Amino acid sequence: MLDRLLLFGATGDLARRYLFPSLIHLWRDRLLPPGFQLVAAGRQGFDSDEAFRNWLQERLGREASGNAAAFAELMARTRYVAVDLQDEAGIADALAPFAHAPAVSYLSTPPDLFAPAARGLARAGLLDAPSRLVLEKPIGHDLGSARAINAVLRRALDETRVFRIDHYLGKAPVQNLMALRLGNTLLEAVWHRRWIESVDIVVAETAGVDGREGYYANYGALRDMVQNHVLQLLALIAMEPPAQLDADAIRDEKRKVLRALRPLQAADVGRYTVRGRYGDGVVAGRAVPGFRHHAPVETFVAVEAFIDNWRWSGVPFRLVTGKRLAERATEVLVCFRPVSHWLFERPDAARAAPNRMRIRLQPEEHIELGLMGSLSAPEWAALELQPMALDLQMPSPQRRIAYERLLVDALKGNQTLFVRDDEVEAAWSWIDSISSAWAAAATPVLPYPAGSWGPPEAQRFLPASIVDEIGGGD
Repeated sequence: MLDRLLLFGATGDLARRYLFPSLIHLWRDRLLPPGFQLVAAGRQGFDSDEAFRNWLQERLGREASGNAAAFAELMARTRYVAVDLQDEAGIADALAPFAHAPAVSYLSTPPDLFAPAARGLARAGLLDAPSRLVLEKPIGHDLGSARAINAVLRRALDETRVFRIDHYLGKAPVQNLMALRLGNTLLEAVWHRRWIESVDIVVAETAGVDGREGYYANYGALRDMVQNHVLQLLALIAMEPPAQLDADAIRDEKRKVLRALRPLQAADVGRYTVRGRYGDGVVAGRAVPGFRHHAPVETFVAVEAFIDNWRWSGVPFRLVTGKRLAERATEVLVCFRPVSHWLFERPDAARAAPNRMRIRLQPEEHIELGLMGSLSAPEWAALELQPMALDLQMPSPQRRIAYERLLVDALKGNQTLFVRDDEVEAAWSWIDSISSAWAAAATPVLPYPAGSWGPPEAQRFLPASIVDEIGGGD
């Protein structure tokens, strides 16, 4: 386990909201090595390390005051360095004093800085083995830029020391999704096209893109959310069981799923996709403005995807994600096929609710299994069935920020929950097919009010659990 972390982008929003709180919690709980040292790097200049600590304490607010002892101890182990990550020579000069021992360098920066930062770190000797490099998503803007970044990384260090973060993989419920799939005979026996009719994956956010308009104007929901978070969930759900639970075995199977995704054509985007963009509306009782940027990008996307392999051929995977939606929720809904021969009088076969497994990943974690059962009271006919829900409450361990697990794994060198270069490129290849098809078909970006479930045209992509809530069910 390495005991030094170089955090680039230390004055940025991600560092303030997640990375420093994660480090404070880890130090408080004695999950970092005793000799841990932190080098915080950013473009902003400070007169001293103490000036940076005071600035950070003010911005962390209750996170720092509520963990005052841990914050003070962590800051005593922190140095601040001002550095311009576009200046490769400047990076090497500024960081040369820290090159005497191996470290984990974490690039919490825009992707256009990955290449010059990696070259500068290599010049400083900070990527020599066993040092490691962590990169935030997204890796590039499309397949070409992702390949260019990966090529630079390969010249600087080998793939076993590159850690591409998708923080969704650090969430305990997402890891439990893999445990459910691979640790239960009940699910293993039915987890393929013969028994499963469709799969829905929803990542809904009530937050908007306030303060990130410039970034979002260059990416949109397809590149910002589907390319990484949503496709990683899909890969975990659809992958073949790995031979063993090690990093490469799991990532090999995820890559196979991503490479089997059917590319979209311009003639199909109207049928299989919807783009949306939120306008003024009301979220949680509060009026919020719409996304005002002039760039024609989407804040909502729905895609019906198909995996062309033996296990999933013909099964639609409906993927929905958006900003400023009615509810913050991440869930997977697996809809099973109807029973092969229906015996009961009521409801008739056409109205019988299929078995469904609803896996809610956030904000709370639980599993609900929808079954059909008979009502035993004498006023009901013996052959009448009614839907019933089996609600499985998940254990509630101490909630942690997803980055806490990922930071520890990066320091330990465990790549299981990180994304490999070929996974990134396979995901971008499929995403680029959608972007190209949208451009060729001039696919419009449809309006929807903030606080809704997206454009009306997208309702057919929403899972039954949400359609029922908004009154669209039978």
